Formats: sequence, C-alpha cells, structure tokens
Amino acid sequence: MLPFRVVLASMSMLVVGCYSGVAEVTESIGAPETASGATSAGASAASSGPGTSDASAAGPSEASTAEEPTSTSVAGTTTTGPDEVSSGPGPTDSGTSGAASTTTGDITTTTGEPVDPAAEVCARWTADRTDMSEGTWSGAVAGCQAGDTGAPGRDNALKLINLYRWLAGLPAVEHDAGLDAKAQQCALMMHANGQLSHDPPMQWACYTADGAQAAKNSNISSTPGVVAVDLYMVDPGNATTFGHRRWILSNGLGPVGLGSTAVNSCMWVLGGQGGGDAAWTAWPPPGVVPIDAIHVPEVPWSNVDETGWTIQSDAIDLGAAQVTISEGGVDRPVKTTALMGGFGSASAIAMTPQGWTSEAGKTYTVAVNGVPQPFSYDVQVVACP
Repeated sequence: MLPFRVVLASMSMLVVGCYSGVAEVTESIGAPETASGATSAGASAASSGPGTSDASAAGPSEASTAEEPTSTSVAGTTTTGPDEVSSGPGPTDSGTSGAASTTTGDITTTTGEPVDPAAEVCARWTADRTDMSEGTWSGAVAGCQAGDTGAPGRDNALKLINLYRWLAGLPAVEHDAGLDAKAQQCALMMHANGQLSHDPPMQWACYTADGAQAAKNSNISSTPGVVAVDLYMVDPGNATTFGHRRWILSNGLGPVGLGSTAVNSCMWVLGGQGGGDAAWTAWPPPGVVPIDAIHVPEVPWSNVDETGWTIQSDAIDLGAAQVTISEGGVDRPVKTTALMGGFGSASAIAMTPQGWTSEAGKTYTVAVNGVPQPFSYDVQVVACP
C-alpha cells in the first residue's frame, strides 16, 4: 500500500504531516466561505498514495464557535448532537429501546415489539454501505474539463457523511449545487497537478478561481470522494487536530460541496449553517457502534484505535480534561492529548489506546473528569452480520 499524505494550511502557516503509515493527511485552518475572506497556507508535496487534507477556518463559520471549519487527518472527533431524525441509535444498556413502529404516509403504526438497538444500527450501517461505487467521472485533465462525479458517486459520499453523523446523534446535511461545482474544480486541480494544496498557485495546471476558493474551504483527498469519507473519519496523520473527522461531525456542518475525479476529491466543509447543538460529541460515539466503523475495511492500513478516539465540544473547554476508558471494570490505558481548537469545534481531545484495540461484543466506558460537569458514556461495539 502506498503512503498517504495530508496537508494542513492554517492562516499563513503550513504543516505537512507525514508518518510511517499508509496515509498522509494535511489540515488547514481554512477560510470563510467567501473568496475574499478565505485564507489558506500553502500546498503539500505530491503524494505517492491517496492522501487527505483538511480545511479549517478561523472566521465565524459556526454558530457555536468563532472559528472557521478546519480538518485533520489523524483522529477526528464526533459529537453527540441531535439525531438525524430523533435521537439516533443512542447509548443502550438493555439492548431494547421502546417499541417498533412503521410509517406509511401520514399514518404511524406501533407494533408493540421492542426495538433492538444493535439490529437498528447494523441495518442502517449495512444499507448505507451496500453501494460504495464512485460513479464514472465525466471530465478529463486534457482540456481542463472538470466534468462531474457521475451518479451515484456524489449521493454515496453524502450518504456516508450522514451515516457517520447519524451514529453520532447529529442531524443530516445536504449538498449544494453551487458548492459542488466549485469542489469539482478543486478536485480537477489536485488531479491535474498530482498534489494536495489548500492554497494552489495561479501557475497550476487547470487553475480556476472557483477551484482555488474550494481548496481553501475543503477537506481534500488523493482518493475519490466516496472512500475519502471513510479516510477522513479514520483521519491518519493529524494527531494534533483530527480536523477531517471533526468537520464531518461538526455542529455547524452543512450544506457541503462534493467534487471528485477518478483520483482526487474535495469536500467543502467551511462556512456551514448546520443546526447541530450537541454539548459534546465523541468518536466512537455513545451507544451501539459497528466494529467496522472503528476498523474500517476500506481503510485497511489504519484504524480509529491507532489514530485515536476523540471528544469535541463548542461549549466545554476540554483542554484540562482527564479521561479514562474501562472495559469490564478494568481500566484500559490511553494517551490523552489536547487538540488544536478551531477544527470543526472550539475544543477537542484525543484518547489513543495504548496496547489494546476495540473488540466486538465488548462495552467500553469512557469517563471524562477535569471539566465543570464531568460526564461518562458507554460505547457498545458490535459485529454487524
């Protein structure tokens, strides 16, 4: 497997994260949505394998924070914000939750039978990942034809974004046709030049102002758009920010812009007007979590246990938080790291397992102290059939 690369551009600062794994990720403390307000810092070197790059901004892009969206490639954070429909899968202890119901038109019928949270989560996980096709890119580097991602690539990428947000208890987002078009120009530019950059120079092949604006406001990857979503959630190579994951799970995300070629992709994440209001968000999140969301088969060279579990918040200062993770009453050692602010959330921390990995069939209790109101939650890891 070829190594990945990620780039972090942050207000006149460029950080390139390289590590011994298969992925390189760069993050950028992006810019506001408008071209005049967006600033980014430099480009990343060409990557020999698929890589990702986050965009984060220091401008007022989120209602809950004063910073623009930023992305990271190592470990991201998830939020426990409002569910897509009601409360999402949510934490469970007994394995049942309420009664099963079906809705047809305006009529809702309750069967009285208990709902198995694990079955509900696995059904959604399996259904939303049945079609992972990227579609066929209609453009070409020759003649600088941006083209389009081709059905069903864009829909599948959005479906994965909303799958992860649903698991974390966050509302679904939509894509915007105007942002899609700019993200498509961004993807073409990365493809044509064989590099990832949040600040592409005007001398680049196939340079356009729209593509450059999107680069400043996007997570960018040296993979097509569907698999890029999984890569952003694992987020290898960005241990100080976890920006890619944090942007996908940001309270303020949406609408997004999705552009992809057969080689590169850009996901516009900055300047969102999303309606999430989670006090905090964790990844893996509270409740039932498929083991494949932690050890993602489509990203075999890295996993969330290696990059780190995360908690992010717009309301709580997590800088001095003390975190323990236990299973079966036994503490599991973790390394806790305070993350840079402004990458999809005002504050965030990472907890990296030391000498252990998540296992299906086990429940992990995460306890957070050193904050004004300590809290804890259970992560129930399951193997979906």
